[in-house]
Amino acid sequence: MPELPGGTVTFMFTDIEDSTELLKRLGDGYRDVLTSHRRIIREAFTERDGIEIDTQGDAFFFAFPRAREAVTAAVEAQRAHATEVWPGEVDVRVRMGLHTGEPAIHEEGYVGLDVVRAARICTVGRGGQILLSETTRALVGSGLPDGVSVFPVGQRHLRGIDEPERVSEIAIDDLEREESPRAEESGDVAVPAPERPAPGPGDELAQDVSRRFEDFGARLTAGIQESVLRSLEEKLARKGGGGDASAVDDIASRFETLGAEIDARIQAALRKKGVEE
Repeated sequence: MPELPGGTVTFMFTDIEDSTELLKRLGDGYRDVLTSHRRIIREAFTERDGIEIDTQGDAFFFAFPRAREAVTAAVEAQRAHATEVWPGEVDVRVRMGLHTGEPAIHEEGYVGLDVVRAARICTVGRGGQILLSETTRALVGSGLPDGVSVFPVGQRHLRGIDEPERVSEIAIDDLEREESPRAEESGDVAVPAPERPAPGPGDELAQDVSRRFEDFGARLTAGIQESVLRSLEEKLARKGGGGDASAVDDIASRFETLGAEIDARIQAALRKKGVEE
């Protein structure tokens, strides 16, 4: 392994989205995909002073001494993947995650949470996306390649990281992009896969309130109908039965409609509540 850059380092993890599906579809032809993918990544990244730390299957781990060079390398690799002619006319879409930090260097490589953070950012992306941590975004500043812009996509909870990470995405003008990074992984990532964060006390309370609200609405609807029908039946019994039975059926039908309206209003209120939260 070549000498590792020290001090402030930008890490990048990459992998092919849905590589298992590509393997099943192409069979032995997937070897050609893997060969071309590795060539594109290594050429683009080493051209920008990237150091290959590790590779597993279709996934790579690189380190760069400068954040801007790392972003440029990522953009060039995405463009190369988009223009490559792939076997079986498949789309090979790669997700990339970048984070900058000051890791410790062990005799066998880098150690520290900065490595973990970069790996986790990769796993929350979609194929074709380049996601940046807040630190990398700040270091890149306005020094972006031509035809490239950056925009925030919000906070993401990363497994093993206590605080949520503010993530930004690189948009390449001549390439299609996904609307947002996904919250779940495909299972094909060679780096450790993220887990959905466990609901906090506030989330559990909100879910419990919603469930209770729905249950209350159902009970309220049933209670209204039962109460009214019981009252009508009592009146009918006092009158000694007769032709009023049809009136009971008619009113019961109306209250079934009322119950449906109540349910609809409750569901609308719950949806509105979810949007506002």
